[in-house]
Amino acid sequence: MKERISMVKQSHVISVTTQCKLLDVNRSSVYYRPRPVSDTDLMLMGQIDKIHVAHPYKGSRRVRDDLEDQGMVVNRKRIQRLMRQMGITALYPRKRTSVPGQGHRIYQYLLKDLTVTRSNQAWATDITYIPMAKGFLYLVAIMDLYSRKVLAWRLSNTLDADFCIEALNEALESYNAPEIFNTDQGAQFTSTEFTRILKESNIAISMTGKGRWRDNVFVERLWRSLKYEEVYLKAYNSVSEARENIAQWFETYNAQRRHQSLRRRTPDMVYAQGMTGRSAA
Repeated sequence: MKERISMVKQSHVISVTTQCKLLDVNRSSVYYRPRPVSDTDLMLMGQIDKIHVAHPYKGSRRVRDDLEDQGMVVNRKRIQRLMRQMGITALYPRKRTSVPGQGHRIYQYLLKDLTVTRSNQAWATDITYIPMAKGFLYLVAIMDLYSRKVLAWRLSNTLDADFCIEALNEALESYNAPEIFNTDQGAQFTSTEFTRILKESNIAISMTGKGRWRDNVFVERLWRSLKYEEVYLKAYNSVSEARENIAQWFETYNAQRRHQSLRRRTPDMVYAQGMTGRSAA
């Protein structure tokens, strides 16, 4: 999508409207320019992220109360706006009440009562907010649920579907296809292009109920470890610095992090053993 948008030239002899129709892109995306984020909002977003990581069940009202306890009086509507910009919502058990966007199908949750017994039986993905010294990024990661191994990840400065699709393609090229792929109901994962790739690879699509934290608990734990051990300890000055440091953390996580639930083995060890039929139970 980004490549097609970059092909539209406002100075071209062909009108922008015609170029957009030929390239199948939305005309508004050609004129879109991201609004700069104020230092105050960046500071608030950093605090909101820490509250969300520690207490993912807290919605905007309780986040407001926590900020007030820290001496920051912030209007709840502002907190809601920043949480939307960060792509985060409160996670708590509830019935699925969300309605898919126009043309976006919501799929059934397939992991309920399923025992994952081997590598590539089920993968899961999620997006999280990454604060920087000046600005922020979004991070998507794809995890094998049997081994907890991070198979692929990407950083982006927007919440479009492109970086999620790039991570998906890398994971499929590197590790073949899982039987089940679980996501939340975010527009990136319900998009036509993302689900098309899964369908063409004969992968069963599973989607968590909106706001159900238990459905994606392993990825949520990954985000918590990453942020407390890496992201919150540093203030990245550039995308390249963030990418380099996060890449190193993921490499260490996969190759050296021993999980109690995996009988003190690393994700790399369990993934390899899971591909040969050896149990980690």
